[in-house]
Amino acid sequence: MKINVVLYHPEIPQNTGNIMRSCVGFNAKLHLIKPLGFSLDENRLKRSCVDYYEYINYEVYENFEDFKSKNKGQYYFLTRYGHKSPSTIDFRKTDKDIYLIFGAESTGIAYDILKDNLDDCYRIPTTDKIRSLNLSNCAAIMLFLASEQVNDSNTVFMDEPDSMKGKDFIEKVDINLLDYKHKER
Repeated sequence: MKINVVLYHPEIPQNTGNIMRSCVGFNAKLHLIKPLGFSLDENRLKRSCVDYYEYINYEVYENFEDFKSKNKGQYYFLTRYGHKSPSTIDFRKTDKDIYLIFGAESTGIAYDILKDNLDDCYRIPTTDKIRSLNLSNCAAIMLFLASEQVNDSNTVFMDEPDSMKGKDFIEKVDINLLDYKHKER
């Protein structure tokens, strides 16, 4: 089973770039459904991904029907109109690929799509002071929830991987050799 993030009509390149980075971090594929509010070759998009742009696995679709025809699995729609918290989802109950579907920053997912999928609509709980959280924050929350349940330790590492600084970096670091920015001020 594979975790996927689906952005329906994303508008802001920085959000999509942040989501791309999160997808790399959680070993998820990103699906972008047109129209897009930006060009995929924009520098801002690549800058949001930092050094991870080359690792992103993504695909672009002409519309939602095109996406559905090419991607079978369990769909979860994240919307301010959902009546269930995503924390109630047991992602382990499906052996299908998981698709976390998010709407455009300004308009969300088309109402007809939501109406056709009411049982699979979820809302990240917030106060009554805001309509919703930032799109990239929502994607990160959902990637964490799904990944924690279905990814194994060979996919997502609990500790800092040895290919970076390693699990015991802090324990082994010589505080006296650190520069000012790495010490408490």
